[in-house]
Amino acid sequence: MILPTFSWAESISSGTTKEISMTTTQVMQLAGALVDKGDFEHATQLLTQTPQTGVVPLEIERWFLLGQIAQKQGEYDKAIEIYRELLDKFPDLARVRFELAVCYMHTERWQRADYHLRLAMADDDLPDSVKNLMNYYRYIIRQNKNWNIWFNFGAAPDNNVNNAVGGTECIEFMGALWCHELVEPVSAVGANFTLGGNYEFKLSDQWRWKSEANIYSNIYDKHDYDDLYLSASTGPRFVWEKGDVWFAGMAARRWYGWDEYNWAAGVRLDTNYDFTNKLSGGVYLRLLENTYDEYGSFLNGQTYSASSRLFYSFNSRLYMSLSTGMYREDTVNPMYSYWQPIMSIGIGAELPWGFHVYAEPAVYWTCYDDEKLAVKDNEYIKIKEKDFTHMYSLSISNNKFDIWGFVPTLTFNYTQRDSNIWQREFDKFSVSFSMQQRF
Repeated sequence: MILPTFSWAESISSGTTKEISMTTTQVMQLAGALVDKGDFEHATQLLTQTPQTGVVPLEIERWFLLGQIAQKQGEYDKAIEIYRELLDKFPDLARVRFELAVCYMHTERWQRADYHLRLAMADDDLPDSVKNLMNYYRYIIRQNKNWNIWFNFGAAPDNNVNNAVGGTECIEFMGALWCHELVEPVSAVGANFTLGGNYEFKLSDQWRWKSEANIYSNIYDKHDYDDLYLSASTGPRFVWEKGDVWFAGMAARRWYGWDEYNWAAGVRLDTNYDFTNKLSGGVYLRLLENTYDEYGSFLNGQTYSASSRLFYSFNSRLYMSLSTGMYREDTVNPMYSYWQPIMSIGIGAELPWGFHVYAEPAVYWTCYDDEKLAVKDNEYIKIKEKDFTHMYSLSISNNKFDIWGFVPTLTFNYTQRDSNIWQREFDKFSVSFSMQQRF
């Protein structure tokens, strides 16, 4: 292709105008060399005045170099916009994802930087020197992350908000069959709302004091099922190159149907560790003392929970999350005490054209300590309840609909509980639409 000579060429030719014949590949190579030398003005002229080629690798290089120019000139928001646009179309570009993470670090958006670094580090084609640099950057993130805010809201229709089974329950008494109708499933349309944040006061390079607060609410058109939950935690946090530990006191308050429901207070221990460039994980422990406003004589007691989570990046756009845990509820009345092992596995993917999907099946078992009276085969019997619950969730979002840093997200949920007490069985389906922070 024939390009007009720019000012840098005129000086070479002693003020005369000269045309240079170059292929598009040579133009991109020259622009890259100019960027490396810091001649951003002429590099920008080459990149913006060269006609579109329709050749994907060359167009990727063009926009990557424009992102580099903006980044090197300190125009990080502009660079972020360019890198995001590239990744929306080509999510497997690990180098672009790495540069996006660096821009997020410069603008102190640490959570977003960490997410993209973890994906970029999984690319097998990156040299070890670059991966080592990414590991160091993740340590920098741990050291410097001092605040984070999350905010989600949306609509959540539910076809069984009361977790009911419906049907007829009968008891045979004195030769007659006495029956009554069980509560039927109730459909409701709700709005969900989550607002939370944390702040870390830096005490030294490795020690800081971390505080966190969170508000969650589901408000339905049938207000008997409204749910409001508040929680707060505070305590010391220690960070090092490969991980962190946070030990904190915590408290929570819940209202159900706008009636005071319960208090909880206790301690938590959160640990995180990077095992390899692709694998990271954590262990999370909770101990809470529960006090119920209305049902204290039955439900007051303690909650113990231990869970672990592994995060594995297959490559720069595909990842897996595996969670396991054990939950123990100890109550005044042992009929309501139970053990609950939990397991879930999630697969997430950054897809072309800005789509992001996350699918997660989860299962848990609930095994109660003591027998309770239940109707079975038309008579009352004592039985220890055992439930098996399986849940399936699918979330879909698209980054092209970015609104002030939030993207619309559709989440489909299906839950089914099987039980040795049939009145405790149910299934439900819900769809929620929410605006979630974009990463």
